[in-house]
Amino acid sequence: MTLHQIKELLQAEVIYGNHCLDIEITFAGGSDLMSDVLAFGKPGILLLTGLTNLQSVRTADIIEAKAIIYVRGKKPDAQTIKFAREKNIPILSTPLMMYEACGLLYQAGLPGVGSLNQSTTSDE
Repeated sequence: MTLHQIKELLQAEVIYGNHCLDIEITFAGGSDLMSDVLAFGKPGILLLTGLTNLQSVRTADIIEAKAIIYVRGKKPDAQTIKFAREKNIPILSTPLMMYEACGLLYQAGLPGVGSLNQSTTSDE
């Protein structure tokens, strides 16, 4: 699923990264706790969060996220947008709640990061 398809599905506004809308997104995860994102995030993830401060972009950069979608209509401040530009991490904003945004993505066939963990663990 491309970031453009996700933008349309979630009725999202592009805050930064119009030039990146053709990137392929293969899984997503949502959390407002950056400690959880650091613990469970994987390179290539689409991060959904309501945390709009600089730490959200720093965390996305550390885990090598492909993009960030802020939920609940939230938008980051100018400093956070500037840092996202420096790191070339697209950021979007959707008016949807986290639960609804994640549910729509899952329903459209985009697996969650937890699905990757389940498919790679051995049977015990």
